[in-house]
Amino acid sequence: MEPVTLIVAALAAGASQGVSGTASAAVKDAYEALKVKVGARFDGSPSNELVLAEHEKDPQTWQAPLATALIGTGTVTDPAVIEAAQQVMALLDAVGTQSGAYLVDLRNAQGVQIGDRNRQTNLFATPPPE
Repeated sequence: MEPVTLIVAALAAGASQGVSGTASAAVKDAYEALKVKVGARFDGSPSNELVLAEHEKDPQTWQAPLATALIGTGTVTDPAVIEAAQQVMALLDAVGTQSGAYLVDLRNAQGVQIGDRNRQTNLFATPPPE
């Protein structure tokens, strides 16, 4: 599963289950931890913070804007965010987690950075095809 898909799915699942009165304390805590980690990456961007808040109220409508914000801020490459999303999904979908549905594999990926405050310069030796 791609990191952006995992994070968006975990936030949507957490929004629907984590805020309900029937969700366990572990689910609520995991969902809140994920929101805090994503929110920290969005800190200082009112538009991204708005997208995160609105996604919680209406995940289906705000799915695409949230994915764009996650990619644009590099949140999709943050190992702590990915781990938090996996934790939410492990609590809400144990069967899917055991089957490996929420594993993120970045082998052979290009242009990906993991961690905070990275800088990347891409140099392409061959011009793109016309």
